[in-house]
Amino acid sequence: MEVKKSPKADLEGKKSTWLLVGYVIVLAFLFVAFEWTQRDKQIDMTGAVADVIAEQEIVPITETPEQPAPPPPEAPKVAELLEIVDDKTEVDDATMITNEDNAQPVEVKWTAPVVQEEAPEETEIFEVVEKMPSFPGGDAALMAYMNKSIKYPTIAAENGTQGRVIIQFVVNRDGSIVDATVMRSVDPYLDKEAMRVVNTMPKWNPGMQRGKAVRVKFTIPVTFRLQ
Repeated sequence: MEVKKSPKADLEGKKSTWLLVGYVIVLAFLFVAFEWTQRDKQIDMTGAVADVIAEQEIVPITETPEQPAPPPPEAPKVAELLEIVDDKTEVDDATMITNEDNAQPVEVKWTAPVVQEEAPEETEIFEVVEKMPSFPGGDAALMAYMNKSIKYPTIAAENGTQGRVIIQFVVNRDGSIVDATVMRSVDPYLDKEAMRVVNTMPKWNPGMQRGKAVRVKFTIPVTFRLQ
């Protein structure tokens, strides 16, 4: 048997409508709840601020008066003694100074300063001076000494080694030869022989600067040539 329902009794058709109405009511409640705040309330703090200001203690400002600095002590006065003399009286150039502390006169005289010229230090070595050092007898005597003193090394002669060795040395204030070094080398045997000849040279005439003997650096060539 088929069950027949009246259209008015059918509640399924109005289910969606009531659901929407419920949603609207809930949203309305939520909106009212969110809008219900206390931000419109104001708290009067003027009385509290006044109480705090009244409770603060006012400290008076004290100023320290500046004390004036004591005056500097007075300098001792020097008594000036003026002596009036006749125009024809001879007056010495000396100046007499007296004061209260020293009753005896003090004689002050002017003396010309003495300028002493500084002498060059013994350790200073010059490159060029007013008068360069020289071998006793001149350059000719130096060449004769070299030719007489040089002994050609046997090994260098057998190998045919020859050339010019440059030797640099220092002529002391007394003319002695020191600090000889090889500036240009040719062969170890020739270098050794050139150093021997230079170190055994007699004393030179020292170099002169401002009328005084000074140390001067000098350079000479020592030539080795096979016949």
